[in-house]
Formats: sequence, C-alpha cells, structure tokens
Amino acid sequence: MTYTLSTTIALPWAEALDRTREALSAQGFGILTEFDVRSTFEAKLGAEAADAVGDYVILGACNPALASRALAAEPEIGVLLPCNVVVRRSKDAGVTTIEAIDPQTMVQFSTEPAVKEIADDAGTRLRKTLAGLSN
Repeated sequence: MTYTLSTTIALPWAEALDRTREALSAQGFGILTEFDVRSTFEAKLGAEAADAVGDYVILGACNPALASRALAAEPEIGVLLPCNVVVRRSKDAGVTTIEAIDPQTMVQFSTEPAVKEIADDAGTRLRKTLAGLSN
C-alpha cells in the first residue's frame, strides 16, 4: 500500500502553494502548522542543504469535525494528526508536486471501525483537493 495521495501541477511555486491552501480550505481543512523546510535547512544546515531539498513546505491540515470524531473514537489516533500535506518543487523542476498522507494509513494502526469511516471521508476530501488542483 502506498501511503500518499499526490498530484503534479505546472504552476509557479508561490501560486501552487496558495492554490493548495485554498483547495484544502474548500474541503473543510484548516492549516494548523506550516513548516518551510527549505528556510529551516538554510538556517540550520546552510544553502547547499536548502538547494538540495528545493522549495518544500509541509502543511499540517486539519478538518476539525473529522479530527473530533477520530479522537472521540480513539484518543491515541492524535499521534497521526494532523494530515500532512507536502508542497514541493526541486530546484530545476518545471512542476510542483503536492502529496498528502493517505488517511487509510491510520486504518492500519487501528481496530476501531469508526476510524475507517473517518479515514474514508478524509481520503475523499483529500482526493477532491488534489483533483481540484489538477484542473
């Protein structure tokens, strides 16, 4: 089983990142955290490490209704939240890749039936997010 859902789009970096945030919002996800890997690598490891990773942002996306249901069903599932969404583009690439954790990954760690239902819902929403970016 693959653990990501992904798409590739031919948009400038900043526009791809903005459109990803907007597409997630349209599916009920808010951004709880935003980790700029490139900037962090540059500050902590130097320009060479930053250039090697390219433009790379990890968005910690959360749909509060789904998260609430998941935590009520199985409080330990919080270690797998929020849903990470990566927006990345290597230095010489002409496209940007957007990847999200496949919520079915959670199902592998849980025996709680409600977790499967929630993962199905989250997966549908994330697939719609990615499909909307491809259009």
